[in-house]
Amino acid sequence: MNPAIDSAPASVSALIDRLVRPIEDWPLPGVTFRDITPLLANPDALRLVVNALVDAARASGPIDAVLGIEARGFIFAPAIAVELNAGFVPVRKSGKLPSSSFTTSYDLEYGSAELEMHTDALKHGDRVLVVDDVLATGGTMQAAADLVRQAGAQVAGNLVLIEIQALAGQERLQPVGCSALRTY
Repeated sequence: MNPAIDSAPASVSALIDRLVRPIEDWPLPGVTFRDITPLLANPDALRLVVNALVDAARASGPIDAVLGIEARGFIFAPAIAVELNAGFVPVRKSGKLPSSSFTTSYDLEYGSAELEMHTDALKHGDRVLVVDDVLATGGTMQAAADLVRQAGAQVAGNLVLIEIQALAGQERLQPVGCSALRTY
């Protein structure tokens, strides 16, 4: 018996509210970081969230590959890929992939960075689901979509655990948009 789940509200959204803690002013003043580690530490909560993400992913239609963005997208994307009978493709921060890679630059709400994906990770025409933990300004997911396009594949859907609506990330991801289990 897991008391954290046995007494949890029925909805996944309420579960996320209970187990994802906001950390104010981290990593910089004015930024509210959403710490998912309490949710991840609870196996029942993690199972419920992964199942909800898989259900949401199915709305994107057939998927050939699930692309997970470093680092926390790596947590959810492989589990989703297994359930969708799709491959998992890691998208890494610059300098971490050992083979020939596509690279793109992007802006965050508190800086800029680069993402990379192996050039042989996707096939031309693949339908790809992009997965991360949080949608904020949309820069990271937009950069991942750029890598998908560089490979000649197409983004069939974007999926996150949490969306921070005030940062308007959805606008950068049109026309595909992004599905979230919880919006703040």
